[in-house]
Amino acid sequence: MSRVQLLAICTFGLEAVVKREALALGYREIAVSDGRVEIAAEVADIPRLNLWLRSADRVLLKMGAFPALTFDELFERTRALPWEDWIPREGRFPVLGKSVKSALGSVRACQAIVKKAIVERLKAAYGLQWLPESGETYTVQVALRKDVATLTLDTSGSGLHKRGYRRQAVKAPLKETMAAGLVQLSFWQPDRLLLDPMCGSGTILIEAALLGRNIAPGLNRSFAAELWPAIPRRHWDEAREAARAAILPAGQMQIQGYDVDPQAIRASRLNAKAAGVGEDISFAQKDVHDVWIDRQYGIVITNPPYGMKLGDYQQMNQIYITLNKMFRKKKGWSVYVITADKKFPDYFKRARPDRVRKLYNGAIEVRYYQYYGERPPKPQVDEQR
Repeated sequence: MSRVQLLAICTFGLEAVVKREALALGYREIAVSDGRVEIAAEVADIPRLNLWLRSADRVLLKMGAFPALTFDELFERTRALPWEDWIPREGRFPVLGKSVKSALGSVRACQAIVKKAIVERLKAAYGLQWLPESGETYTVQVALRKDVATLTLDTSGSGLHKRGYRRQAVKAPLKETMAAGLVQLSFWQPDRLLLDPMCGSGTILIEAALLGRNIAPGLNRSFAAELWPAIPRRHWDEAREAARAAILPAGQMQIQGYDVDPQAIRASRLNAKAAGVGEDISFAQKDVHDVWIDRQYGIVITNPPYGMKLGDYQQMNQIYITLNKMFRKKKGWSVYVITADKKFPDYFKRARPDRVRKLYNGAIEVRYYQYYGERPPKPQVDEQR
């Protein structure tokens, strides 16, 4: 049981980012498909991946995958899996499900079949007539896609976007995992200036600071699998100890955030402090129309507060025009804008976007417009004579 297969679930469009994160953590046996990255790992890696993955939504333990065209097949193949290796006799195991392009299209029926199969397996394994389900939770997921059933256990519990630092939020906040993905899809590095002129509750900048300081995003939260007897407590303790030892010193970055809403700035400061990066980000109340760029090189990543009403669109058009005026002559700035408004490139006329990525902010389809700036000159090194 020391070797396991883990699925890092993510929003569509961020698979490559999660793969790069896994590679950076030292994993090599990786397979990518829509919305998930499969990683060959050890049991001790369950805590490590939950702590360190920035753009994944959950870490699932893969129990098995097999073709399932009938309910009998789903039942028998599910019952054949070693559920007792993970779920103790008192374990509570709710079953969640989804089905896409599969003969077994009734999700409720598939959940019931999987539940019954696991019950039969555990009753036989523990010599019980009934299961109390009075202990810790082991959430089972059955996902059917093109007639292949994948059975997993959710090791994360609450979604990985819940870092634990969001003390206050503003309307329509960007998920932390998405914000981390936006930063990692940009050219930003910790030695470069980063600006968000419409920072809201500061999520993009906070995620950048966590990345720049090498702070594990899950360091200040708990996970469902911490209470599982099959994962020794020492694995969690060692993973957290290693994560704390890896943190870099504060105060080495140039990260700036502005917003017209004073409540948003208060929320940003509170959230940044709770995340442990309060010293790394400078926040100030300022309307985007009043932001003055006096540097020739930098990175801007922003999520304008797009709306769906006519008045909102008129307001957004003015913001787009302002962004164009702000950066049209700043060829050394790389500009990254995430918005649901497909007309954004019509207003930001410095150039056509170098790349456009389709992503999903929750259920909203958005575009991530990427405009690459000129690279800053390398610093001159004085030679001693």
